Amino acid sequence: MRVRLFLLTAVFGLVTLLACQEKDQNKEAGYIVQVSLGDWHSPDYTAEQIIGRIDTVSQMIPVKKVIIGWSQNKDIYQKLGTYLHEKDIKMLLWLPVFAETDEVCKNRPAVDLWGKVPDSFDPAAGEGFRFNCPCDPQNIANVVAVYDSLFSDCGFDGVFLDRIRTQSFVGDISGALTCCCQLCVDRFAKEGIDIQAVKDEKVAKGDAFFSASGYSPANGLIFENRVAAKFFRAKGYIVSSAVAAIADSLHQRGLEVGMDLFAPIIAPFVGQDYAILTQHADFIKPMLYRKTYAPAGIGYEYDLIRKSAPGATGYPDLKMGDAFLHSQLQAMERFKCEKYPGIEVNYREDIVPTSPEYISESLDAVLSHQFNGATLSWNIMEAPLSNLKSLFRK
Repeated sequence: MRVRLFLLTAVFGLVTLLACQEKDQNKEAGYIVQVSLGDWHSPDYTAEQIIGRIDTVSQMIPVKKVIIGWSQNKDIYQKLGTYLHEKDIKMLLWLPVFAETDEVCKNRPAVDLWGKVPDSFDPAAGEGFRFNCPCDPQNIANVVAVYDSLFSDCGFDGVFLDRIRTQSFVGDISGALTCCCQLCVDRFAKEGIDIQAVKDEKVAKGDAFFSASGYSPANGLIFENRVAAKFFRAKGYIVSSAVAAIADSLHQRGLEVGMDLFAPIIAPFVGQDYAILTQHADFIKPMLYRKTYAPAGIGYEYDLIRKSAPGATGYPDLKMGDAFLHSQLQAMERFKCEKYPGIEVNYREDIVPTSPEYISESLDAVLSHQFNGATLSWNIMEAPLSNLKSLFRK
């Protein structure tokens, strides 16, 4: 009798498990839509234009959230929020953290190993990309204060945190070796890192400071130089912990929190530790931009590393094809929060030359990993109709 009961229980458990797995595999993917309004001042679009575009997109795919910002025009958010909430779609404020906030608050800028503010240059959109110190308590408090003072009465369901990093190699080597102001020097010391020793090692080794001893999709690039490895590991902890504190403050306000991340292979260079950030985010949006020839584009950023440090060895010649995309998706599978990888659907001839075929390939890859869905980046308002039609899934 006991054996029979055991077998029945085991069979029931197996059937239940298979049913749950089938349900999980067949779950409908959700989509996040991004709308870039331009800078802090005059928005690039009206509420009616945005509603019209989202209405078009939502007839093709199930839109779950809309990320929009960061103009201060409250009328747009209030009108859009009314429309979205009637359709049970969440509205999140697109909010920059460690860059692009100088017009609304005063910040301490990040400096490199030599105490200089790195060059800030973005050929893509005229954005400054001058980053701020992640250790300054006032810089951290400013982010939440900006939300409270400018956006808390606009009807947002959450906040999408962007620029949660240091500068990349867009600012040459100097950009990646930040922040090293006195506040950060003291913070690095608490993590066992002597910044003067890092500086001496960089001067002594030159480009070889950045050399890699290996690469795998799961572990990324492995630094050959121990000093460099410890520096970037500590940098990830310091920057990501500051972002976590901001996320926790926003959660206390009852807000959902999403985070904009570099692709796993690039993230360690800019201080993004997935293990820390995913513990404080409701969802992440890794930027898997393979057709973007501007900051955050994977190939663009990877090439800048090799051009900035041509003497560094161990960097494989990566092709931005379908296999590479799957490798980056696999690298984020182990993290527990919701995942909506970002695929660029907008089009600019010289900067983001997307096509319907590219979008279909990218979305098929993302959805094959059974994540929660995908983010249509980085501005749905600039997506050609031909690109939008490729969103239909068979």
